[in-house]
Amino acid sequence: MPIGFWIAFNAAILLLLVFDLAVLNRGQRVIAFKRALLMSAFWIGLAVAFAVFVHQWMGPAKALEFVTGYLLEEALSVDNLFVFILLFAYFKVPPEQEKTVLFWGIIGALIMRGIFIFAGITLVNRFHWILYAFGIFLIYTGIQLMREGDEKKDPSRNVVLKFCRKFLPLTESYEEGNFFVRRAGRLLFTPLFVVLMVVETTDIMFATDSIPAILAITRDSFIVYTSNVFAILGLRSLYFALAGMMKLFHYLNYGLSVVLIFIGIKMLLPERYHVPTWAALAVIAAVLAVSVLASVLFPRKDESNLEERQA
Repeated sequence: MPIGFWIAFNAAILLLLVFDLAVLNRGQRVIAFKRALLMSAFWIGLAVAFAVFVHQWMGPAKALEFVTGYLLEEALSVDNLFVFILLFAYFKVPPEQEKTVLFWGIIGALIMRGIFIFAGITLVNRFHWILYAFGIFLIYTGIQLMREGDEKKDPSRNVVLKFCRKFLPLTESYEEGNFFVRRAGRLLFTPLFVVLMVVETTDIMFATDSIPAILAITRDSFIVYTSNVFAILGLRSLYFALAGMMKLFHYLNYGLSVVLIFIGIKMLLPERYHVPTWAALAVIAAVLAVSVLASVLFPRKDESNLEERQA
């Protein structure tokens, strides 16, 4: 792709993010559930429109790669939400300040994903054997995720959090959505800055799974980057849409672990056993659908008991 396209594409994405924060959600202290659903539908619709654009411009094969990559990255992004909910609860982030952290977290995620993607593609094109290393890593990650199940992670173990508490001058409380404040000529960091740093480093950890996974679908930098971008764009709205329903999807981690193992095996297969993109898309969609359906049909025992007591 010419450099002009990349500049125009990223400028358009940045404008959309600014429009989302400064116009659509201006003056709203907390994003309401219904509005979050509408915004999520908007971002998904935008991805669908872009898939149609890719189909017309580059053909059905590339459009299918984009849709498969987008679905895979969107599913892995949803897994991020579990961690974000835990982080915000652990740090007791005021609800009206959550969207600020998510906005800047998305900006940082877009930059880091771009670096990871182009570095990964360069390595794969230069050292083809690295694909097998990625495949083994994804299988290992999938097994680890399956062993953990829906076990809650402890945010207090985060290395960045420990560093910030030890070396940065912090304020006692949140300061109206500010990351920094100056008092008596001294620059102080607020707890919101610490939350943002933990969110950013957590996303880097997720990128180590998602980038190798999508490289099993395609090594076209255009498809890899754009599918990642569209998956990340709707993350903020999706967070507020699903925050109250995340407990329903307790089997999603198992579904994601199966997807990662499947993608890892796909990477390890010889060329003559190449899995078509449409088949990979069908497997990913089916596994995620089954995990969500199982979560709804077979709720946790504690949730069932709560519903019975309320009845």
